Amino acid sequence: MEKNSRIYVAGHNGLVGSAIVRSLHRKGYKNIIGKAHKELDLTNQAAVEDFFREETIEYVFLAAAKVGGIGANNAYPADFIMDNLLIECNVIKSAFNHKVKKLLFLGSSCIYPKMCPQPIKEEYLLTGPLEPTNEAYALAKISGLKMCSYYKEQYGMNFISAMPTNLYGPNDKFDSKDSHVIPAIISKMEAAKQLNKPIVQLWGTGTPLREFLYVDDMAEACVYLMENYDGVEHINIGTGREISIQNLAELIKRIVGYKGEILFDPSMPDGTPRKLLDISKIKKLGWRPKISLEEGLKITYDSYINNQK
Repeated sequence: MEKNSRIYVAGHNGLVGSAIVRSLHRKGYKNIIGKAHKELDLTNQAAVEDFFREETIEYVFLAAAKVGGIGANNAYPADFIMDNLLIECNVIKSAFNHKVKKLLFLGSSCIYPKMCPQPIKEEYLLTGPLEPTNEAYALAKISGLKMCSYYKEQYGMNFISAMPTNLYGPNDKFDSKDSHVIPAIISKMEAAKQLNKPIVQLWGTGTPLREFLYVDDMAEACVYLMENYDGVEHINIGTGREISIQNLAELIKRIVGYKGEILFDPSMPDGTPRKLLDISKIKKLGWRPKISLEEGLKITYDSYINNQK
């Protein structure tokens, strides 16, 4: 990419897209294009095609998606698979039609089988059943990365895919009904602290192990891949480190300053028991994460408090 290349970040207002925009700005890229949902509905094929025709896009970061935690994925599977497939199909097809120079598709680590060997290598994709609670979202993401590889195979398009682990950071969704685990715990504990509640109840048993990547580290990795990787295979992005949900909750409790008790509700789903990515391939390419979990959580909590104010 040249510093004045026309770069479209799909989903530029979201957690992932906004971090990619920040990373591009830090690296001196000046011609970044973004459209809010009210300006461009990515599920509308004709609108997407018109947008690509008018804007003469050269590079695409496809970070737009319908996302949510276990509860949302479990409650609205038809919406999750339909909306995400429409977004992927429309953007990738228009990128092909208008011969963009390169596209990076953002997937999710939930694409891997539920009982995958650990740490998870890229080649473990499609080797077993998916986690049922987010199967619809995972199927859509698998379709997107396969679409990119098929366009590369059949037409020679430079479409690549990256698979980040669980992400967190500023600009996340903190609505406890619709959010991922970190923003859900932060918002619950801050509310309990303000109301002097003696107990915070969290879903599941607290035993699942998860890997968490600060979103700006993910964005740096995406820009790095756009600049340095042209392979067919998707690339994992993570930290190589994991933590139990219980220990995560205790860490957030300390950062928030909540003094009450944490109770887990085992009647609620845990999701995949363990999910740690093998990041040896991206490390060989020359990228490593920089921000520790505790540092990233402090930044995320401070951002949440500032937004609340």
